[in-house]
Amino acid sequence: MNKPRNIQQNLPLIISLLLIAATLLAYLQVKDFDFICFDDKPYVTENHHVQAGLTVKGFTWAFTTFHASNWHPLTWLSHMTDCELYGLNSMGHHWTNLQIHIANTLLLFFVLQYMTGALWRSAFVAALFALHPLHVESIAWVAERKDVLSAFFGMLAFLAYCRYAKQPSLAKYLLIVLFLSLGLMAKPMLVTLPFLFLLLDFWPLGRLRLATASRLVLEKIPLLVPVVVSSCLTFMAQQSSGAVKPLESFSLTVRVANAFVSYASYVYKAIWPHNLTVFYPHPGNTLPLWQVFGAILLIGGASFLAIRSLKKYPYIAVGLFWYLGMLVPVIGLVQVGPQAMADRYTYIPMTGLFIIISWGFSDLLTGRHYQKIVLALFAVIILSALTTRTFLQLGYWRNSITLFEHAVNVTDNNYLAHNNLGAALLEKGKFDKAVLHIKESLRIEPGCKAALYNLGTALSDQGKLDEAVLHYNDVLKINPKDAVAHNNLADVLSTQGKLDKAVLHYNEALKTDPDYAGAHGGFGSLLIKQNRFKEAMFHLTEAIRIDSDHAEAYNKIGLILAEQGKYKKAKVFFLKAVQIKPNYTDAQKNIALLKRILSSSEK
Repeated sequence: MNKPRNIQQNLPLIISLLLIAATLLAYLQVKDFDFICFDDKPYVTENHHVQAGLTVKGFTWAFTTFHASNWHPLTWLSHMTDCELYGLNSMGHHWTNLQIHIANTLLLFFVLQYMTGALWRSAFVAALFALHPLHVESIAWVAERKDVLSAFFGMLAFLAYCRYAKQPSLAKYLLIVLFLSLGLMAKPMLVTLPFLFLLLDFWPLGRLRLATASRLVLEKIPLLVPVVVSSCLTFMAQQSSGAVKPLESFSLTVRVANAFVSYASYVYKAIWPHNLTVFYPHPGNTLPLWQVFGAILLIGGASFLAIRSLKKYPYIAVGLFWYLGMLVPVIGLVQVGPQAMADRYTYIPMTGLFIIISWGFSDLLTGRHYQKIVLALFAVIILSALTTRTFLQLGYWRNSITLFEHAVNVTDNNYLAHNNLGAALLEKGKFDKAVLHIKESLRIEPGCKAALYNLGTALSDQGKLDEAVLHYNDVLKINPKDAVAHNNLADVLSTQGKLDKAVLHYNEALKTDPDYAGAHGGFGSLLIKQNRFKEAMFHLTEAIRIDSDHAEAYNKIGLILAEQGKYKKAKVFFLKAVQIKPNYTDAQKNIALLKRILSSSEK
C-alpha cells in the first residue's frame, strides 16, 4: 500500500540521480582533454600566481589584479585551488568544471521545483540545462571556470531569494546579498539578477501586483550596490587592457544590429545546435539587412505575444525576458573583445527559453489523450538528440588543434581561429602548416597582434631571425609599450649577437611589466654573455621569485655559480632545473660536466 507513496516521495532523488548520470554520460570524455592555447595560458598554464596554489600572496593578488581583463577574485582562487590539488594535470581542472556544472543542474532543478511545485517540468528544464550543446563551451574550457562558478552562486542566490520571498527576514535577505556578491566575484554576468528577481515575483512566486510593485522595486535597491561595484571594477579592468572597443571600431548602429541578430541566432542555435564554435567573427558593417530586420521582427513579435498572453501563460513573458534581460551585459552594446557572440554567454540566460519549452509543451497537450506518454516520448527524443550532439561537440575541445580546425571549417574569415590553430601547430613543431594559418590570419586581419607574435615566433624557430625581427617591430608600431613584443624582439637580437640593442628592449619590457619573469630570465642570460654576473644574478633571481618553476633561470644561476667555482651550489640549481623540466638537455649536460669536474678534483 505504501510503495506508490514511497516512490512519489523519492522521485526528486531518483530524478537527481538520473540527471547526474546523464550529464556524466555526455561529458565524461572531458577528463582526457588538454588545456587549450586560448585563455587557458593566462588563466592557468602560464600564470605563476595561480600555479603557486593557495598562498597569502596569491589571495592578495586575486583581489587586486585586473589580469585577463577582468576582476573576478573567486575565479582566481578556484584555479589556485585546482593547482594546489592537481598541479597542471588538465584532468583535474576539467573535472572541477564538470562537478560545478552538475551542481548547477541539481540546484536549478530544486529551485524550480521549490518555486513552482511542478516536478517533471522542473526536471525537464534541468535536463535541457545539463545536456544542451550550447553549454559545452562553459564546461569544456578550463578558462571558463568563471561561467560555471558564477552560475553556482547565482543558483544559490535564486534559492535564497525564494526562501526570503515566502517568509521575509533580514538574515535571509543578507544571504541573497552574499550569494549575489560571490557570484559577481566569479563573473559579472549576474548584474541583471535583481531584474530577474522581479520577474520571479510576477511568476511563479505571485508577489508582484499593482499594490505591491513599488515596495518590491525598493526591496531590490540594496542589491544594486554589489552590482554597481562589480560593474565599475569590470569596466575599469577591461578598459585598462583595451578590451572595450571604442565607437570608432563598431558604431552604435552596428552594435544594435548585431545585438538583435545575436538574440535571434542564439534562439536558432538553441533549436538547431549546428556549427557551434569557440569564436564567431564580428561581421561589422556586413550584416545583411534582411537578417537585422528579421531579428527585430522576431524579438518584437515574441515580446508582443508574451505580453498579450500574460494572464493565461505568465511563464512565456518571464522566460522570454529572463533570456533577453540576462544577455544584455554581453549582447555587444558595450563591445568587449572582437567576437560577435559566444556560446558561453547563454549558460544562464538560455534557462528562460527552456522554461517556455517545458511549460509550453505541457500546456499545449493538456486534456489530450495520452498526454503523459506523448510528453515522455518528446522528452526522451529531445534529450537523446541533445546528448548525442553534446557528445560530438565536446569532442572538438579535445585539444587546441581539433578545436580550431573545427572553427576554421564551420566559419568564414575567422582570423582568430586561423591564428590559434597556427599557434597550436607551432607547439607541435609543425612549422610549415603553422605559418600558412598565421599568414591567413594576417590576410584577414592585417593588424592582428597575436598573429604577428606567432609569425615572429615561427620564423625565429626556423632560424629566419631577420624576418622575425620585422614582425616584432610591426607589433611595436601598433603598441610601442607592448612588453611581450619587446621581450621577444630582445630574445631574437640576443641570439643574433646584437646584445646592446637587446638590452634596450629587455629594459623596455621590464619598464612596462616589472614582474615579467620571461624578460628577467632572458635579460639574465644576456648579461651572462657580457660577463655581468652580478646583474645577471639579480634578474635570474627575480625570474625565480616571480615564477618558482622557471627552469631556465635555475640553470643559468647554476652556470654563474660554476663559473665562480661554487660547484656544489651550482649542482643544486642544475638539479632543480631538471626536477622542474625533466627533459631539459642543457641542464642535464651541465650536471654531467659538473660530475666530471668534481670527480677529477677529488682525485
